[in-house]
Amino acid sequence: MDKGELLKQLQIDRSEPAAGPPRGRWWLAGVAGLLAIAAGAYAWLQRGEAAPEVQVAAVQATSQPAAQRSVLDATGYVTARRMATVSAQITGKVATVLIEEGMRVEAEQVLATLDDTEARAQLALAMAQLDAARSQLAEIRAQLAQAERERNRQQELIERGLAAQSGLDVARTEVEALQARLDSAKVGIVVANRSVELSQVRLDNTVIRAPFAGVVTVKAAQPGEMISPVSAGGGFTRTGIGTIVDMESLEIEVDVNESFIQRVRPGQRVEATLNAYPDWRIPAEVIAIIPTADRSRATVRVRIEILVRDERIVPDMGVRVAFLSDDEAPAPVSAAAPVVLVPSAALVEANGETVVFVLAGERVARRTVRVGASRGDARQVLEGLNPGERVVLAPPPGLADGDEVRVAQAGR
Repeated sequence: MDKGELLKQLQIDRSEPAAGPPRGRWWLAGVAGLLAIAAGAYAWLQRGEAAPEVQVAAVQATSQPAAQRSVLDATGYVTARRMATVSAQITGKVATVLIEEGMRVEAEQVLATLDDTEARAQLALAMAQLDAARSQLAEIRAQLAQAERERNRQQELIERGLAAQSGLDVARTEVEALQARLDSAKVGIVVANRSVELSQVRLDNTVIRAPFAGVVTVKAAQPGEMISPVSAGGGFTRTGIGTIVDMESLEIEVDVNESFIQRVRPGQRVEATLNAYPDWRIPAEVIAIIPTADRSRATVRVRIEILVRDERIVPDMGVRVAFLSDDEAPAPVSAAAPVVLVPSAALVEANGETVVFVLAGERVARRTVRVGASRGDARQVLEGLNPGERVVLAPPPGLADGDEVRVAQAGR
Protein backbone atom coordinates (compact mmCIF):
# COMPACT_ATOMS: atom_id res chain seq x y z
CA MET A 1 0.00 0.00 0.00
CA ASP A 2 1.40 3.36 -0.96
CA LYS A 3 1.63 6.40 1.18
CA GLY A 4 -1.38 8.11 -0.42
CA GLU A 5 -3.81 5.40 0.65
CA LEU A 6 -2.44 5.40 4.16
CA LEU A 7 -3.04 9.14 4.42
CA LYS A 8 -6.67 8.71 3.24
CA GLN A 9 -7.38 6.21 6.05
CA LEU A 10 -6.12 8.64 8.64
CA GLN A 11 -8.29 11.47 7.32
CA ILE A 12 -11.37 12.46 9.49
CA ASP A 13 -14.72 12.32 7.76
CA ARG A 14 -16.49 15.52 8.93
CA SER A 15 -19.62 14.76 7.01
CA GLU A 16 -21.02 12.25 9.72
CA PRO A 17 -23.14 13.77 12.58
CA ALA A 18 -21.91 13.70 16.24
CA ALA A 19 -23.00 10.57 18.16
CA GLY A 20 -23.70 12.31 21.54
CA PRO A 21 -22.90 15.18 23.84
CA PRO A 22 -19.36 16.04 24.74
CA ARG A 23 -17.63 14.08 27.44
CA GLY A 24 -17.56 17.09 29.79
CA ARG A 25 -21.34 17.25 29.95
CA TRP A 26 -21.59 13.53 30.86
CA TRP A 27 -19.25 14.12 33.80
CA LEU A 28 -21.27 17.05 35.10
CA ALA A 29 -24.49 15.04 34.92
CA GLY A 30 -22.91 12.18 36.92
CA VAL A 31 -21.72 14.51 39.65
CA ALA A 32 -25.20 16.10 39.93
CA GLY A 33 -26.77 12.65 40.30
CA LEU A 34 -24.39 11.64 43.05
CA LEU A 35 -25.10 14.87 44.91
CA ALA A 36 -28.84 14.22 44.71
CA ILE A 37 -28.40 10.70 46.08
CA ALA A 38 -26.24 11.98 48.96
CA ALA A 39 -28.78 14.67 49.80
CA GLY A 40 -31.55 12.10 49.88
CA ALA A 41 -29.53 9.79 52.15
CA TYR A 42 -28.70 12.65 54.49
CA ALA A 43 -32.34 13.67 54.69
CA TRP A 44 -33.31 10.06 55.46
CA LEU A 45 -30.67 9.83 58.19
CA GLN A 46 -31.80 13.14 59.65
CA ARG A 47 -35.38 11.84 59.70
CA GLY A 48 -34.24 8.67 61.50
CA GLU A 49 -32.43 10.66 64.16
CA ALA A 50 -35.41 12.90 64.76
CA ALA A 51 -37.80 9.96 65.22
CA PRO A 52 -36.70 7.89 68.26
CA GLU A 53 -37.02 4.14 68.16
CA VAL A 54 -39.48 2.81 70.75
CA GLN A 55 -41.00 -0.47 71.78
CA VAL A 56 -44.75 -0.81 72.01
CA ALA A 57 -47.19 -3.24 73.63
CA ALA A 58 -50.88 -3.78 73.22
CA VAL A 59 -53.40 -2.94 75.92
CA GLN A 60 -55.04 -6.16 77.01
CA ALA A 61 -58.38 -6.93 78.57
CA THR A 62 -59.17 -9.72 80.99
CA SER A 63 -62.06 -10.51 83.26
CA GLN A 64 -62.53 -11.40 86.91
CA PRO A 65 -65.56 -12.44 88.95
CA ALA A 66 -67.62 -9.49 90.07
CA ALA A 67 -67.41 -10.66 93.70
CA GLN A 68 -63.63 -10.16 93.59
CA ARG A 69 -63.64 -6.71 92.02
CA SER A 70 -61.97 -3.80 93.73
CA VAL A 71 -64.44 -1.17 94.85
CA LEU A 72 -61.73 1.29 95.89
CA ASP A 73 -57.96 1.64 95.57
CA ALA A 74 -55.72 3.61 97.88
CA THR A 75 -52.07 4.00 98.86
CA GLY A 76 -50.47 4.07 102.29
CA TYR A 77 -47.65 2.79 104.44
CA VAL A 78 -46.81 -0.10 106.72
CA THR A 79 -46.78 1.07 110.34
CA ALA A 80 -46.04 -0.55 113.70
CA ARG A 81 -48.47 -0.31 116.61
CA ARG A 82 -45.69 -1.18 119.08
CA MET A 83 -42.50 0.78 118.54
CA ALA A 84 -40.34 2.27 121.28
CA THR A 85 -37.18 4.31 121.57
CA VAL A 86 -35.56 2.70 124.61
CA SER A 87 -33.81 5.03 127.03
CA ALA A 88 -32.53 5.00 130.59
CA GLN A 89 -34.56 6.27 133.55
CA ILE A 90 -31.56 8.15 134.89
CA THR A 91 -28.86 10.36 133.44
CA GLY A 92 -25.52 8.62 133.09
CA LYS A 93 -22.59 7.66 130.92
CA VAL A 94 -23.00 4.70 128.60
CA ALA A 95 -20.69 1.84 129.56
CA THR A 96 -21.65 -0.89 127.06
CA VAL A 97 -24.04 -1.18 124.09
CA LEU A 98 -25.09 -4.72 123.25
CA ILE A 99 -27.34 -4.15 120.22
CA GLU A 100 -26.95 -3.65 116.48
CA GLU A 101 -29.41 -2.73 113.74
CA GLY A 102 -31.43 -5.72 112.58
CA MET A 103 -30.82 -7.66 115.79
CA ARG A 104 -33.81 -9.53 117.23
CA VAL A 105 -34.23 -9.14 120.99
CA GLU A 106 -36.49 -10.71 123.60
CA ALA A 107 -38.43 -9.02 126.37
CA GLU A 108 -36.22 -7.99 129.33
CA GLN A 109 -33.04 -8.67 127.34
CA VAL A 110 -30.15 -6.37 128.31
CA LEU A 111 -29.56 -3.76 125.60
CA ALA A 112 -26.95 -1.54 127.29
CA THR A 113 -25.45 -0.60 130.64
CA LEU A 114 -24.50 2.70 132.24
CA ASP A 115 -21.59 3.50 134.51
CA ASP A 116 -22.79 2.18 137.91
CA THR A 117 -19.92 3.35 140.16
CA GLU A 118 -22.00 5.93 142.00
CA ALA A 119 -25.06 3.68 142.20
CA ARG A 120 -23.02 0.87 143.75
CA ALA A 121 -21.49 3.29 146.28
CA GLN A 122 -24.95 4.52 147.28
CA LEU A 123 -26.15 0.94 147.65
CA ALA A 124 -23.17 0.09 149.86
CA LEU A 125 -23.85 3.16 152.03
CA ALA A 126 -27.52 2.25 152.39
CA MET A 127 -26.64 -1.31 153.42
CA ALA A 128 -24.13 0.00 156.00
CA GLN A 129 -26.80 2.28 157.44
CA LEU A 130 -29.14 -0.68 157.66
CA ASP A 131 -26.53 -2.70 159.56
CA ALA A 132 -26.00 0.24 161.95
CA ALA A 133 -29.73 0.52 162.59
CA ARG A 134 -29.96 -3.19 163.32
CA SER A 135 -27.06 -2.98 165.79
CA GLN A 136 -28.67 -0.03 167.55
CA LEU A 137 -31.92 -1.96 167.76
CA ALA A 138 -30.16 -4.90 169.40
CA GLU A 139 -28.48 -2.56 171.91
CA ILE A 140 -31.79 -0.93 172.83
CA ARG A 141 -33.42 -4.31 173.29
CA ALA A 142 -30.65 -5.33 175.70
CA GLN A 143 -31.03 -2.08 177.66
CA LEU A 144 -34.80 -2.53 177.76
CA ALA A 145 -34.45 -6.05 179.13
CA GLN A 146 -32.16 -4.77 181.89
CA ALA A 147 -34.56 -1.92 182.69
CA GLU A 148 -37.48 -4.35 182.91
CA ARG A 149 -35.55 -6.55 185.38
CA GLU A 150 -34.71 -3.52 187.49
CA ARG A 151 -38.35 -2.48 187.53
CA ASN A 152 -39.39 -5.96 188.66
CA ARG A 153 -36.87 -5.92 191.53
CA GLN A 154 -38.11 -2.52 192.68
CA GLN A 155 -41.65 -3.87 192.59
CA GLU A 156 -40.70 -6.84 194.83
CA LEU A 157 -38.86 -4.59 197.26
CA ILE A 158 -41.85 -2.31 197.60
CA GLU A 159 -44.13 -5.26 198.20
CA ARG A 160 -41.79 -6.36 201.05
CA GLY A 161 -41.58 -2.81 202.37
CA LEU A 162 -37.84 -2.62 201.76
CA ALA A 163 -37.78 0.19 199.15
CA ALA A 164 -39.41 3.55 198.50
CA GLN A 165 -41.96 4.19 195.78
CA SER A 166 -39.62 6.64 194.06
CA GLY A 167 -37.23 3.86 193.09
CA LEU A 168 -40.02 1.99 191.33
CA ASP A 169 -41.11 5.16 189.53
CA VAL A 170 -37.60 5.70 188.20
CA ALA A 171 -37.40 2.09 186.99
CA ARG A 172 -40.74 2.34 185.25
CA THR A 173 -39.74 5.60 183.54
CA GLU A 174 -36.55 3.98 182.28
CA VAL A 175 -38.49 1.05 180.81
CA GLU A 176 -40.91 3.38 179.06
CA ALA A 177 -38.08 5.47 177.61
CA LEU A 178 -36.26 2.42 176.30
CA GLN A 179 -39.51 1.06 174.85
CA ALA A 180 -39.95 4.33 172.93
CA ARG A 181 -36.37 4.14 171.69
CA LEU A 182 -36.99 0.53 170.62
CA ASP A 183 -40.04 1.55 168.59
CA SER A 184 -38.03 4.35 167.01
CA ALA A 185 -35.23 1.96 166.17
CA LYS A 186 -37.70 -0.39 164.50
CA VAL A 187 -38.93 2.47 162.33
CA GLY A 188 -35.30 3.26 161.54
CA ILE A 189 -34.84 -0.32 160.36
CA VAL A 190 -37.81 0.08 158.01
CA VAL A 191 -36.38 3.36 156.67
CA ALA A 192 -32.96 1.78 156.18
CA ASN A 193 -34.54 -1.13 154.27
CA ARG A 194 -36.37 1.30 152.01
CA SER A 195 -33.14 3.16 151.40
CA VAL A 196 -31.46 -0.09 150.39
CA GLU A 197 -34.33 -0.88 148.03
CA LEU A 198 -34.13 2.58 146.47
CA SER A 199 -30.39 2.26 146.00
CA GLN A 200 -30.93 -1.15 144.41
CA VAL A 201 -33.48 0.36 142.00
CA ARG A 202 -31.01 3.07 141.05
CA LEU A 203 -28.42 0.41 140.41
CA ASP A 204 -30.89 -1.58 138.31
CA ASN A 205 -31.65 1.55 136.31
CA THR A 206 -28.10 1.48 135.02
CA VAL A 207 -29.07 -1.67 133.10
CA ILE A 208 -31.31 -0.90 130.10
CA ARG A 209 -33.60 -3.76 129.05
CA ALA A 210 -35.95 -4.38 126.15
CA PRO A 211 -39.57 -3.57 127.05
CA PHE A 212 -40.88 -6.17 124.59
CA ALA A 213 -39.67 -8.60 121.97
CA GLY A 214 -38.87 -7.12 118.60
CA VAL A 215 -36.22 -6.07 116.12
CA VAL A 216 -33.73 -3.24 116.61
CA THR A 217 -34.14 -0.72 113.81
CA VAL A 218 -31.97 2.11 115.15
CA LYS A 219 -28.81 2.12 117.29
CA ALA A 220 -28.56 5.64 118.73
CA ALA A 221 -25.75 5.59 121.32
CA GLN A 222 -22.16 4.48 121.73
CA PRO A 223 -20.06 3.71 124.83
CA GLY A 224 -18.76 6.87 126.50
CA GLU A 225 -21.71 9.06 125.53
CA MET A 226 -24.05 10.64 128.05
CA ILE A 227 -27.67 9.54 128.01
CA SER A 228 -30.70 11.05 129.70
CA PRO A 229 -34.46 10.49 129.63
CA VAL A 230 -34.79 14.21 128.84
CA SER A 231 -32.76 16.45 126.57
CA ALA A 232 -30.47 17.60 129.36
CA GLY A 233 -27.10 18.90 128.26
CA GLY A 234 -28.18 19.97 124.77
CA GLY A 235 -27.17 18.08 121.66
CA PHE A 236 -24.31 16.27 123.38
CA THR A 237 -26.64 14.10 125.46
CA ARG A 238 -28.46 11.17 123.87
CA THR A 239 -32.09 10.54 124.72
CA GLY A 240 -32.17 6.86 123.73
CA ILE A 241 -30.09 3.75 123.21
CA GLY A 242 -32.04 2.50 120.22
CA THR A 243 -35.44 1.85 118.67
CA ILE A 244 -37.24 -1.49 118.84
CA VAL A 245 -40.16 -2.47 116.62
CA ASP A 246 -42.56 -5.31 117.37
CA MET A 247 -42.90 -6.91 113.94
CA GLU A 248 -45.99 -8.78 115.09
CA SER A 249 -47.81 -5.45 115.42
CA LEU A 250 -47.30 -4.30 111.83
CA GLU A 251 -50.38 -3.06 110.02
CA ILE A 252 -51.26 -0.79 107.10
CA GLU A 253 -52.55 2.75 107.32
CA VAL A 254 -54.10 4.43 104.28
CA ASP A 255 -55.84 7.75 103.75
CA VAL A 256 -59.12 7.42 101.88
CA ASN A 257 -60.81 10.37 100.27
CA GLU A 258 -63.84 11.24 102.35
CA SER A 259 -65.98 11.15 99.20
CA PHE A 260 -65.40 7.38 98.93
CA ILE A 261 -65.21 6.39 102.60
CA GLN A 262 -68.72 4.90 102.34
CA ARG A 263 -67.18 2.07 100.30
CA VAL A 264 -65.08 0.94 103.27
CA ARG A 265 -66.32 -0.94 106.33
CA PRO A 266 -64.65 -2.76 109.27
CA GLY A 267 -63.95 -6.40 108.44
CA GLN A 268 -63.84 -5.78 104.69
CA ARG A 269 -61.39 -7.93 102.74
CA VAL A 270 -58.40 -6.11 101.28
CA GLU A 271 -55.65 -7.08 98.85
CA ALA A 272 -52.37 -5.29 99.59
CA THR A 273 -49.36 -4.96 97.28
CA LEU A 274 -46.00 -3.69 98.51
CA ASN A 275 -44.19 -1.33 96.15
CA ALA A 276 -41.04 -3.38 96.73
CA TYR A 277 -42.75 -6.66 95.74
CA PRO A 278 -45.36 -5.83 93.05
CA ASP A 279 -46.05 -9.51 92.26
CA TRP A 280 -46.90 -10.44 95.85
CA ARG A 281 -50.56 -10.26 96.84
CA ILE A 282 -50.98 -9.95 100.62
CA PRO A 283 -54.38 -10.78 102.13
CA ALA A 284 -55.54 -8.17 104.60
CA GLU A 285 -58.64 -6.95 106.38
CA VAL A 286 -59.95 -3.59 107.54
CA ILE A 287 -59.51 -3.16 111.31
CA ALA A 288 -61.18 0.18 111.84
CA ILE A 289 -62.03 3.51 110.30
CA ILE A 290 -60.57 6.27 112.47
CA PRO A 291 -63.54 8.49 113.37
CA THR A 292 -61.95 11.78 112.36
CA ALA A 293 -61.13 13.48 109.07
CA ASP A 294 -58.14 15.49 107.92
CA ARG A 295 -59.60 18.89 107.09
CA SER A 296 -56.66 20.01 104.96
CA ARG A 297 -56.60 16.90 102.76
CA ALA A 298 -60.25 15.81 103.03
CA THR A 299 -59.24 12.24 103.89
CA VAL A 300 -60.10 9.67 106.53
CA ARG A 301 -57.52 7.26 107.94
CA VAL A 302 -58.19 3.52 107.71
CA ARG A 303 -56.32 0.83 109.66
CA ILE A 304 -55.79 -2.49 107.89
CA GLU A 305 -54.61 -5.75 109.47
CA ILE A 306 -52.00 -7.83 107.63
CA LEU A 307 -53.16 -11.44 107.73
CA VAL A 308 -49.82 -12.93 106.61
CA ARG A 309 -46.63 -12.30 108.60
CA ASP A 310 -43.40 -12.22 106.62
CA GLU A 311 -39.90 -10.85 107.18
CA ARG A 312 -40.14 -8.93 103.92
CA ILE A 313 -42.75 -6.63 105.43
CA VAL A 314 -40.99 -3.82 107.30
CA PRO A 315 -42.19 -0.49 108.72
CA ASP A 316 -42.65 2.56 106.48
CA MET A 317 -42.86 0.51 103.27
CA GLY A 318 -45.11 1.97 100.60
CA VAL A 319 -48.15 -0.16 99.84
CA ARG A 320 -51.13 -0.10 97.50
CA VAL A 321 -54.39 -1.61 98.68
CA ALA A 322 -57.53 -2.68 96.87
CA PHE A 323 -60.73 -2.82 98.91
CA LEU A 324 -62.64 -5.82 97.59
CA SER A 325 -66.38 -6.02 97.13
CA ASP A 326 -68.55 -7.70 99.75
CA ASP A 327 -69.35 -11.41 99.67
CA GLU A 328 -72.79 -10.96 101.22
CA ALA A 329 -74.46 -10.34 97.85
CA PRO A 330 -72.13 -11.59 95.12
CA ALA A 331 -73.03 -11.23 91.48
CA PRO A 332 -73.69 -14.35 89.40
CA VAL A 333 -70.58 -16.34 88.68
CA SER A 334 -71.14 -15.99 84.94
CA ALA A 335 -71.10 -12.20 85.24
CA ALA A 336 -67.63 -10.86 84.60
CA ALA A 337 -66.34 -7.31 84.50
CA PRO A 338 -63.65 -6.58 81.90
CA VAL A 339 -60.39 -5.38 83.33
CA VAL A 340 -58.06 -3.34 81.13
CA LEU A 341 -54.37 -4.00 81.81
CA VAL A 342 -51.39 -1.96 80.66
CA PRO A 343 -47.69 -2.77 81.23
CA SER A 344 -46.33 -0.84 84.19
CA ALA A 345 -43.37 0.25 82.05
CA ALA A 346 -45.72 2.34 79.91
CA LEU A 347 -46.89 4.50 82.81
CA VAL A 348 -45.26 7.88 83.43
CA GLU A 349 -45.89 10.13 86.42
CA ALA A 350 -46.05 13.79 85.36
CA ASN A 351 -47.33 16.73 87.41
CA GLY A 352 -49.26 14.45 89.74
CA GLU A 353 -50.94 12.61 86.85
CA THR A 354 -50.39 9.18 85.32
CA VAL A 355 -49.97 9.35 81.54
CA VAL A 356 -49.24 6.99 78.66
CA PHE A 357 -48.24 7.54 75.05
CA VAL A 358 -50.59 5.81 72.61
CA LEU A 359 -49.26 4.97 69.16
CA ALA A 360 -51.37 6.48 66.37
CA GLY A 361 -49.78 5.73 63.01
CA GLU A 362 -46.22 7.00 63.12
CA ARG A 363 -46.92 9.49 65.91
CA VAL A 364 -47.83 9.24 69.61
CA ALA A 365 -50.68 10.79 71.55
CA ARG A 366 -50.22 11.72 75.19
CA ARG A 367 -53.15 10.50 77.28
CA THR A 368 -53.97 10.79 81.00
CA VAL A 369 -55.22 7.58 82.61
CA ARG A 370 -56.55 6.49 86.00
CA VAL A 371 -54.92 3.30 87.25
CA GLY A 372 -55.88 0.74 89.87
CA ALA A 373 -54.28 -2.31 91.46
CA SER A 374 -51.19 -4.06 90.11
CA ARG A 375 -51.16 -7.48 88.52
CA GLY A 376 -47.61 -8.68 88.16
CA ASP A 377 -45.87 -6.37 85.67
CA ALA A 378 -49.15 -4.77 84.63
CA ARG A 379 -51.50 -2.20 86.15
CA GLN A 380 -55.25 -2.07 85.96
CA VAL A 381 -56.52 0.93 83.99
CA LEU A 382 -59.82 2.23 85.26
CA GLU A 383 -60.17 5.03 82.74
CA GLY A 384 -58.37 6.40 79.67
CA LEU A 385 -57.46 3.34 77.55
CA ASN A 386 -59.26 0.80 75.41
CA PRO A 387 -58.26 -2.82 74.78
CA GLY A 388 -56.20 -3.27 71.64
CA GLU A 389 -54.53 0.14 71.67
CA ARG A 390 -50.74 0.13 71.52
CA VAL A 391 -48.72 2.09 74.10
CA VAL A 392 -45.05 3.04 74.19
CA LEU A 393 -42.95 1.11 76.71
CA ALA A 394 -40.43 3.12 78.76
CA PRO A 395 -41.07 6.39 76.91
CA PRO A 396 -37.80 8.23 76.26
CA PRO A 397 -37.30 11.53 78.13
CA GLY A 398 -38.64 14.48 76.22
CA LEU A 399 -41.26 12.53 74.30
CA ALA A 400 -44.24 14.82 73.74
CA ASP A 401 -47.72 14.67 72.32
CA GLY A 402 -47.65 14.38 68.52
CA ASP A 403 -43.99 13.35 68.23
CA GLU A 404 -43.04 10.98 65.42
CA VAL A 405 -41.53 7.64 66.48
CA ARG A 406 -40.15 4.49 64.89
CA VAL A 407 -41.39 1.16 66.21
CA ALA A 408 -38.58 -1.26 66.98
CA GLN A 409 -38.83 -4.52 65.11
CA ALA A 410 -39.33 -7.71 67.14
CA GLY A 411 -36.10 -9.53 67.88
CA ARG A 412 -33.88 -6.48 67.51
